[in-house]
Amino acid sequence: MKILVIQNRMGIGDMIMFLPFVKAISNYYGEQVSLMVKKSTKASEYLNEEKYIKEIIYLERSNIENRHGGVKGFFNLIKDLKEKKFDKVFIFNSSLRFYMAAKIGGIKNINSYKLLRKKNQHVIETAKKFIRDTLKVDVKENPTINLRADSVVQAKKNYSINNDEINIVLGTGGSGETKRVPSKIFIEVMKNTQKKRKCKFFIATGNAREEIKILDQIINSDLKEFCVPLNNLNIKEIIPIIKNCNVAICNDSSFSHLSAALNIPTIVLMTDTPLVYGSYSSHMHPILPEGKSTVSHDTLGKDKINPSEIQKKLDEILLGVS
Repeated sequence: MKILVIQNRMGIGDMIMFLPFVKAISNYYGEQVSLMVKKSTKASEYLNEEKYIKEIIYLERSNIENRHGGVKGFFNLIKDLKEKKFDKVFIFNSSLRFYMAAKIGGIKNINSYKLLRKKNQHVIETAKKFIRDTLKVDVKENPTINLRADSVVQAKKNYSINNDEINIVLGTGGSGETKRVPSKIFIEVMKNTQKKRKCKFFIATGNAREEIKILDQIINSDLKEFCVPLNNLNIKEIIPIIKNCNVAICNDSSFSHLSAALNIPTIVLMTDTPLVYGSYSSHMHPILPEGKSTVSHDTLGKDKINPSEIQKKLDEILLGVS
């Protein structure tokens, strides 16, 4: 049986959040599944060791590669689906486009979110209900990413990661300016932690101008000798380093999702995205802006994250490490 899963949200975090549902489909049928996702998820950089995934097929819908975009792209998608000869498809979306492409593409068994019902869908609860309704399975597990053991050992050697130190991932970047907590907040937590413990800080971020500005402010502080910038590495190279760390402190970004999926205790600084993005895993510990009991896209709280709250949670986590 050939099974396709379509997940067309664009981010790395989005992809990671859906992994338990993809795995549940594979487990139910006892078959590997093909995964169709956007290239922006970079899925091939961190899902190569997942035995339940047979292949990753990229949807090419962007300003650079638009083979599946527009009217012509719709027919290209149909052509691709016909060639693969899938028996079943699970579409984690209410898109009529994907439903019709699957139907015309010859897939007999089509399972999809309710069509044209995208408004106000809860990213996790809608997926849970979809799997419960179609497979009678309750999905409760955390997303996880598996790595080859030798890649973790090699990263430890390459970056002189010492078990006598507390190794901390700092995810200082973010997909938008409103997600990026100022460098001074990270620096304050770093200084306070360094006073108490011998630490090394691995700084994971993107290369947007504002992200590099924050990175430079951190590594040019008096903590420079304890910092290892990772911005010139790709995701595949970074994740074995993260796996060697004790804890992560991240903005709501790719690295908060990746570190939690690697079973690393992850403090997530939630500034302007729905709380679920920083709380869906038991490995996540969200910190909210002062005075807020929840967050949403209009919270705009990056300057209201209290470093003392981060420190309190970090010390609590590190008590279990020492």
